[in-house]
Amino acid sequence: MSHAFRSGLIAPAGVAVATLVTWAAAGAAWALAVLAAGALAIIGIHLWHIHLVTEWARGPLDALPPEGRGVWADACSAIYRRTRLRSAYQRDLQLTIDRFRKAAEAIPDGVIVLDAAGRIEWANPRAQAQLGLDLDRDRGQPIVNLIRQPEFHRYLDAGDYGESIVVEWSQGGVRRALALQAVPFEVDERLLLSHDVTQIEAVARMRRDFIANVSHELKTPLTVIAGFVETMQDLDLDARQRSRFLGLMQEQARNMQRLVSDLLTLSALESEHNAIADERFAVLPLVLELSAEAKALSGGRHVVELDVGEPATITGSRDELRSAFSNLVSNAIRYTPPDGTIGLAWRVEPSGCGVFAVTDSGIGIAKEHLPRLTERFYRVDRSRSRATGGTGLGLAIVKHVLLRHQAELVVDSTPGSGSTFSVRLPAKRVRLEPVADAAAGEDAPAPTSTSARSGTGA
Repeated sequence: MSHAFRSGLIAPAGVAVATLVTWAAAGAAWALAVLAAGALAIIGIHLWHIHLVTEWARGPLDALPPEGRGVWADACSAIYRRTRLRSAYQRDLQLTIDRFRKAAEAIPDGVIVLDAAGRIEWANPRAQAQLGLDLDRDRGQPIVNLIRQPEFHRYLDAGDYGESIVVEWSQGGVRRALALQAVPFEVDERLLLSHDVTQIEAVARMRRDFIANVSHELKTPLTVIAGFVETMQDLDLDARQRSRFLGLMQEQARNMQRLVSDLLTLSALESEHNAIADERFAVLPLVLELSAEAKALSGGRHVVELDVGEPATITGSRDELRSAFSNLVSNAIRYTPPDGTIGLAWRVEPSGCGVFAVTDSGIGIAKEHLPRLTERFYRVDRSRSRATGGTGLGLAIVKHVLLRHQAELVVDSTPGSGSTFSVRLPAKRVRLEPVADAAAGEDAPAPTSTSARSGTGA
C-alpha cells in the first residue's frame, strides 16, 4: 500500500471517528450533520486541488506545478518531479539539436532536409548561399520548384542515390557547377547534399582543352613532315626540290621543338617543388640585352627605341624574368608590321614599384580579347600567329613568371594603334642603385645618362 493511499485515508477516517463520537454523545442527527460536513470539506478540498492542477495543465509549459495539501502534496510532488525530468530531457534534446545544427552549419558543403514529399524543411547557410534559398520564404516549398533541372528531377524520382549528379547553376550572375546527392534519412525523409565542383570542373575542362590544343598544335607540323617524308620516299627529286623539302621539314621540327620547350618551361614554373631562385641583379644590363635582342629579331624592319629611367636592382630569378620580358619583346616584333616602332622602357614609380614596358605600333588587340591573353594556346589571330612562329604559350609563361614574383601584367591596347605591355614589380623587389653599382658585376656597359634612344631604320 502506497504512502499516498495511506495519506488519503486519514481525512475520511477522522470524519468517521468524529461521526461515531458525536453519535454516542449527541445522537444520530448530530452524527449525520458531522458526517455531511466532513464529506463536504473533503470533496471541496479535492475539487479545489483538481481546479489548481487543471489550471496548471492549461498554462505555460514552463509553469511550476501547484503546491498541494494533504494527500495532494504527494501527487503535486510527483508531478513536479516528472516536470523537472521532462525539462531535463527537453534541455538535453535541445542541446543535441543545437549541436547537430551547428555541425551542419559548419560543414563546407550544403545540407538540405527534405520531407517525404520532397519539400524543404531546413537548410544550412552553405546550401542557402549555393542555391539562393531563403528559409523564411522557401520552407515547405518542393525542391524541384527551385532546382528546375530535368536531369535532377529524374534523379530524385529514380530513387537510386548511390552517385551524385552534377548540375549547372547560376546564382547572382555567377555560374557554378554543383554536385547534388540525396541520402535517405529517417523513414521517408532525405538529406540533399550539395558540393561546389566549379573549380574541379574547370580544371577538368582545362585538361581536356589542353590535350586538344597540344594535339592540334602538333598535328600540323607532324602532317607536313610525314607528307614530305612520303614524297621523298616515293619520288625521285632533284637536289633543289630535296633541299626545299628538307628546309620546310626543319622549320616544322623547330616549331615542335619550341612548343615542347615552352611546355616544359610552363611545367617547371607550375611545379610546387620548383622554388624561385632569388638573386639580386642590375636592371640596366638586362634591358640592354633585350634591346639588342629586339634589333636582331627585327632584322632592320623596325625602329627600336630604348628609354631607361633610374638604375635599379631587382631581387628575383634573372633567367625567369628575362624569359618573360623577352616574350613580350618578341611578341611586339612579331605583330608589328615593317617600318613600325618598338619601344622598351624601364622606370621606378614614386611608390617604389619597378615597371618594364614594351610598346609597339602594331595591329593592336580588341578589348574583348584582353582578359584571355594569358590563357594557354589562346590566340587573337590563329593564322597570323602560326605564320609568325608563335606557340600560343608565351603570355602564359609570362603570367606564371610574374605570379612567382608577385608582379602583375598590365595591357593597354587599341586595335590598329598598337599595344603596351607593362610588368609592374612590387616595391619590395626593387631597389634604386647608383649607375656604377647597378652595372657592377655585369658585362654590359652603363649608359651615360638615364635615357637612351637607338633606332634601326627599315
